[in-house]
Amino acid sequence: MSKWVLKAVVQKGISLLPYKHRINYLFQKYVTKGVQLSSLYFEDRLIHLKEHLHFFQKYQGGLANGKTLELGTGWYPVVPIGLFLAGAKHMFTVDISALMNKANLCLTLERYLEWEQAGTLKPYLTPLPERLEKARQLLAEADHLSFEELLSQLNLTYLVKDARQLDLADHSIQLITSNNTFEHIYPHILREILLEFKRILAEDGVMSHFIDMSDHFAHLDRKISIYHFLRFSEQNWKWIDNDVQPQNRWRLEQYRQMYQALGIAIKEEKNRPGAPEVVAKEPIADEFKVFTLEELAISHSYVIS
Repeated sequence: MSKWVLKAVVQKGISLLPYKHRINYLFQKYVTKGVQLSSLYFEDRLIHLKEHLHFFQKYQGGLANGKTLELGTGWYPVVPIGLFLAGAKHMFTVDISALMNKANLCLTLERYLEWEQAGTLKPYLTPLPERLEKARQLLAEADHLSFEELLSQLNLTYLVKDARQLDLADHSIQLITSNNTFEHIYPHILREILLEFKRILAEDGVMSHFIDMSDHFAHLDRKISIYHFLRFSEQNWKWIDNDVQPQNRWRLEQYRQMYQALGIAIKEEKNRPGAPEVVAKEPIADEFKVFTLEELAISHSYVIS
């Protein structure tokens, strides 16, 4: 059995169980090894942090005293901690499931301090000295502090709830970010999330979202291409997809159309063009034949609005 098929079958089964997100976490931690805070994962998040800060600086200005929101906390709050170190006043991070815990928070802090000490953090972030010292103190005192106390000391609010209904004031957030998250949200839900973001974003605020439009099963199974999932009709995909780690399979043009329909002006895109020649080898389902090979091939994008 192919690796991607095995993972699809297992996650489909997990999606039918109680505590499915916790079980999926254990599956990915001990079987697929997909939730480790490896150097590669940490660096990947640092790259996103650097890009988000770049776009914010370009369109809004300095981060000092700004409030930020991250969609899709995941297991390790790399970007929110980076924003704290960069000088943000307060960070909110929201997730539908409580994946982050005290151990993962401390491990993230530890990794930042290790990279700063080694000089490998510098290409991505120059922390404020006082914030760096605060991180050191908190890590040293972590055994005596609760998870909630650590979050409070870091000016970080962890929201475990539906992002379509946030208890945040209108136009109160200067920067909204996400990393590898949009592709896991079904379009009818994403539409409502974007409307909520439109409500809470400051008039001169910035949204910076990194979208991974590749077949995530290909991350595990190198025998299939990152466009493999485009061969399945919507009806057939429902039998493969799961709701613990869903993939909406949307192409960039579809995100553009949603933004336009919601009245959210896209200021800039930073796209990876992908490989049209690889797409051409896939038997594309009818639903995707409305797009050109070049449109289908775009695999990743920063969408700035």
